[in-house]
Amino acid sequence: MRFVVRAAGIAATLLFATAGTFGAAPSKAWELVPSPLPESGHSYASANASQVLPDEAAAPTDIAPAAEAPALQPAAVVEPKRSLAELVDAFSSSEVSDSEHECLAGAVYFESKGEPLKGQLSVAEVIRNRASSGRFPSTYCGVVKQRGQFSFVHGGRFPAIPRSSPAWRKAVAVARIAMNDLADGGAPKAMFFHATYVSPKWRGRTRVATVGNHVFYR
Repeated sequence: MRFVVRAAGIAATLLFATAGTFGAAPSKAWELVPSPLPESGHSYASANASQVLPDEAAAPTDIAPAAEAPALQPAAVVEPKRSLAELVDAFSSSEVSDSEHECLAGAVYFESKGEPLKGQLSVAEVIRNRASSGRFPSTYCGVVKQRGQFSFVHGGRFPAIPRSSPAWRKAVAVARIAMNDLADGGAPKAMFFHATYVSPKWRGRTRVATVGNHVFYR
């Protein structure tokens, strides 16, 4: 009987010990010690932890100065081309600059003072074309005073010119325009002309244009 009671006591003791083991409270997370990772291994967290956020990046110590923008150049102002009448008005107060200018203005005055401006400029251009052709004297005065070419010239001299008259002022302006090639007349490359009321017996001349009361030829 004593043996049975003793055996029962041992069994009860074992049962109580077992219940105590399974009934104990679970270990807390911070009490668990993780096993160390191998030295060669890298976890995702450690990789992310090594990255530097943009806000945390160190500011550069040396900043290159910004390149200066090229200076803007002002746009070229293109003046509208002036008409022949506007050019004549602009130069009508000018004086003759030299003897060449005076010879050309004299020819315009005596040969075409009653003609439209384009007709006067065409006469001036004939004299200019002759001077540059190599077939006539090389100066305006030489062309105008060449014997037998212009009827208003007598003995190499011009008649008196009323220099205060509007017609002379206009002739001076037209001559300057022709000398500087600022406008075109109505008879390009013409070398000869005559009044419409005469009929010279010219042969082999190419008729270029009729401007006002003059017919122009090459």
